[in-house]
Amino acid sequence: MTYDLTTIGEGQIRLTVNKGERLLSANSLRMTAACSEANVSGLLAQLGHPVSWASKMPAGDLAERVLSEFRSVGVDLSNMVRAPEGRVALYFMEPGEFPMPGKVTYDRMHTAFRTASIDDFNWDSLFDTRVVFVTGITAALTDDTARLIRYFVDGAAERGIDIVLDVNYRSMLWDPDDACRILAPIAHKASVLFCSRRDAATVFGIDGDGPTSCRKMREHFGVPQVVATDQCNGVYYSSASTGELTFDVERVPVIDRPGAGDAFVAGTLHGFLTSTVLDGIQYGLRTAKFALTHHGDLTHISPAELAIPVTTDIVR
Repeated sequence: MTYDLTTIGEGQIRLTVNKGERLLSANSLRMTAACSEANVSGLLAQLGHPVSWASKMPAGDLAERVLSEFRSVGVDLSNMVRAPEGRVALYFMEPGEFPMPGKVTYDRMHTAFRTASIDDFNWDSLFDTRVVFVTGITAALTDDTARLIRYFVDGAAERGIDIVLDVNYRSMLWDPDDACRILAPIAHKASVLFCSRRDAATVFGIDGDGPTSCRKMREHFGVPQVVATDQCNGVYYSSASTGELTFDVERVPVIDRPGAGDAFVAGTLHGFLTSTVLDGIQYGLRTAKFALTHHGDLTHISPAELAIPVTTDIVR
């Protein structure tokens, strides 16, 4: 197959307020590229996997800013759809500092991606892959993008391609009932399901502590492997062969929070593609920590850095 993983999602520009400032009074913003699916594929590309990210982006400098970041780390963009005009999605991030929570303001209406249709994409290429990766974020945008993701998943299932779903519920994009209606059929077809304990309760009504929630999701959807997160409380894994396992999460200083979840998913999928999901969780815990150390949604890391010792010394 041409690719280890293919994915579809909306490329965005993130504009981040400096710490200690609010969006209402900020005089400067840090600009970085963003897209959950592209973040995952970008980290996997750095770890040596052939991956392709598809989206629909307009002509212009903002779109090129997004595309150049993911192209620079080796993501294949040959399945990208380009529109002659339109706008690029934006989101504004206030990092927050205890006790003030972080805050996101979306500006994603009337973008080129929202007009994307099934006929826009090269499905022969996107299905030439070992894994199809989708998230609840893209399914949440419009009825058209939900149909696009469902077509992607159904086609992968018909071809025997492994499907990976990251629920990644965003309350500012849709409500729990709509999320459950769209995502539950996808979860039933998944080989690996990523879902936080909180999202499991909110979207699917599946309650319980970490291991219990993880097991209930696996049994409810018939998914071979479920990986559940619970912020700093732990990561949980469930499969029929191993039962439920718990992994500790190490707290680290945070430079920039967005993208850490995507880095965890990408590290875990690196294990799925090369050995096992269990090995991947160990990679994911490390890549998530590294993601918190530098600005930007995309985590920049090399395979060698996954094995470096924990130290604050300069690696010379």
